[in-house]
This record gives sequence, C-alpha cells and structure tokens, in this order.
Amino acid sequence: MRTSLLALLACLVLAAGCGGASAPSRATTPVRPPAQRDPLALPAGVPREVTGPADAAATRTIRRWADTLRAGHVAQAAALWGHPADVQNGTPVITLRTLEDLLVFNDSLPCGAVLTGAGGAGGGYTIATFRLTERPGGGCASGVGHSAQTAIRVRDGHIVAWYRLPETQPAPVV
Repeated sequence: MRTSLLALLACLVLAAGCGGASAPSRATTPVRPPAQRDPLALPAGVPREVTGPADAAATRTIRRWADTLRAGHVAQAAALWGHPADVQNGTPVITLRTLEDLLVFNDSLPCGAVLTGAGGAGGGYTIATFRLTERPGGGCASGVGHSAQTAIRVRDGHIVAWYRLPETQPAPVV
C-alpha cells in the first residue's frame, strides 16, 4: 500500500511540475481564421493613382500596344507582352504564361483604346488612361467614348502586369 501511495504522490508532483493544477491558468484567445481576401480586389502593391511623371519608354510601349490592338492586330498586340504576365480585368488575377494565353487575353478585350494620359506610380507602374473605341473583331458597343484606367508595368519593352483600376482621376495628358 505504501508503494501505491508513493506512486500516486509522484504522479501528482510530476503533474504539478508539468503545468498541472498548481500552475496559474491562462485564458485562451479563440483563434480566428484569416480574413478572406476578395478575389476581385486589386492586389496589395498595385497603385491606384499617379504619383509622378510616367516613364517615357513605358508610355511608348503602352501607346504602341493600344494602337496595335485598336487596329485589330491581336497577334502583334500580344507580341508586346512578356510572359508570364499578370492581368486583372474584373476577374481574379490571372497569370498569362504562354503566347496562346496572351492572344486569348488580348482578343478578349472588346474595345480598342486611345491612350489619353499616363503618369508614373509606385512599383514601376504606369497609370494609363484610355478612351475606349471600337476595334475590328471587338464589340465595344456602349463602351465607346468611355474612359478606362489601368496600372501597367512594362519591363524591357514588354507589358508584364495589367490591372484594370476603379474609376479615379485621369492620368496627366500625354
């Protein structure tokens, strides 16, 4: 019996030393799952407004792309893109990895566009303002004449990121 009593005491001492009943209890905070990000929201780091002058080389690439697509030359417009390239146009962000992806995306844009303004922004982006037009193979319809803005990143003369922005102040006239 004495052996059983010693064993019981040893267990109690060990339990107390391992955070048992003699240790002060800590209130636990319920763990909340991380907030779900809206898949249609612009990613962090994509600028929404102009902060300075646009890079001249980036502006030339953007203008050339818009002019080429507006003329209905989808393959030539797609050739002005690098890949991979990230795009978002009322969708979650999509990464275009192949020339075929670039062709499909450029062809999916129903409107042509005239670059009417460009300004620099953080992260190497250019905020481009466009006036929407019809284009061969498109179907802009009621969009004609409206404006649209995008945050575009150009690297080595190729578009590598293109995010449609909510309507804001137009970029400076170019």
